[in-house]
Amino acid sequence: MAFQSFFPPNMATPIQLNWLFYWVFSLNCFFSHSQEGLEQNSPDYIKSVVFKALNSEIQFPVLESGARFVLEFDDLKAIDADYYYKISYFNYDWSPSNLFKNEYLAGFDNLRIDDFRSSTNTLQRYTHYRLQLPNDNTRFLLSGNYMLEIYNSDDALVFSRRFLISKNEANVAVGVFRTRALDFFNTHQSIRFSVTPKGAAFRDPERLVKVVVLQNDNWDTAITDLTPQYYNNTSLEYRYEEQSRFSGGNEFLFFDTKDLRVSSPSVSFVERSDRYDSFLYTDILRANLPYTLAPDINGDFEIRTLQGTQDSAIEADYTRVHFSLSALAAIPNADLYILGKFNNYQREESARMQYNQGLNAYEATLLLKQGFYNYRYTIETPEGVDPYAIGGSFAQTENRYLVLVYYRNFGDLNDRLIGVGIGSSFQLLN
Repeated sequence: MAFQSFFPPNMATPIQLNWLFYWVFSLNCFFSHSQEGLEQNSPDYIKSVVFKALNSEIQFPVLESGARFVLEFDDLKAIDADYYYKISYFNYDWSPSNLFKNEYLAGFDNLRIDDFRSSTNTLQRYTHYRLQLPNDNTRFLLSGNYMLEIYNSDDALVFSRRFLISKNEANVAVGVFRTRALDFFNTHQSIRFSVTPKGAAFRDPERLVKVVVLQNDNWDTAITDLTPQYYNNTSLEYRYEEQSRFSGGNEFLFFDTKDLRVSSPSVSFVERSDRYDSFLYTDILRANLPYTLAPDINGDFEIRTLQGTQDSAIEADYTRVHFSLSALAAIPNADLYILGKFNNYQREESARMQYNQGLNAYEATLLLKQGFYNYRYTIETPEGVDPYAIGGSFAQTENRYLVLVYYRNFGDLNDRLIGVGIGSSFQLLN
């Protein structure tokens, strides 16, 4: 007797349904992992994420092919948990790439971070993790945009950070100028630059060459979609006025907690209980004050301590840093945040300030590792985010600019990072 199906002719069988479910599930997983390349900030128990090129003071890993960089972070749970790293590749605008992993990576990822140590002689216990790339297991085949993702033993994403690998195929000359627009003359800076290939001239540069301009390594204010205005032999010239204009901002505020036994020019006093408490001097609104030169490190931070044997990675302690900002009244319909590279410029709940009516000041407390920190105050209203309402914006402010140049030739499947230009407004041009 021939087998007779109990399912109607037009209805899928259980096997077909299983395969359909598997296909839909796989497709959903693909799209869920193929979203825009936005960084995932770390949870509260992950602190002091340091990500930079080896032997570099600047925490922004953009390096030439073959150079090494390092990721370090602390786990305040201090249970020697297992963490794993994965690496993804993206287009110049951080949209997902269509490349397979073996096209941009040699070796393996999804490997355990096996370099970790416990803190010593600290009130706050933590486990310090360190990952160096490239290493014997993981090497990079292409220049361009990458994302380093850290997962826990449950394969849940803990945090992620962008990094860039450059292949030096073009010279990028950068200049920082005062803007010619009178309305912005005292508050803004214009970036002008040229791109000169080291080999053959670019083909169809209006479509195939992409540039990204960053101020102080902050992707949130990046300028893109600039096309060359004219050619000078084989060089591409970008001499924009309005399109490449940034607010100058103000010099970052700072504090130094490398020695928890004494106060400092930025720390009013220190108390000790279950942890150290560092109370900073109250900051004031600077937007309406004249510009004052105060050298900074452009929002960065550096972990360091004077206690112990100077192995800051595991001997630096954590302190509750108490911030306060003078204000005669609370700003209506507004949230104030403390931002810097120490929290990746993310407006998190822990960085949000509360208004203390009794003291006429906004206050917040952050748990931070000993070191030197830059920070600034940012305000968020229903109209948007304004990083300069509290600190002001001045054309004289010293800022660091990066110009990233990408090129995708005909037939290529990826955006190569072919050149990186660096400029500073320390010598502002007119």
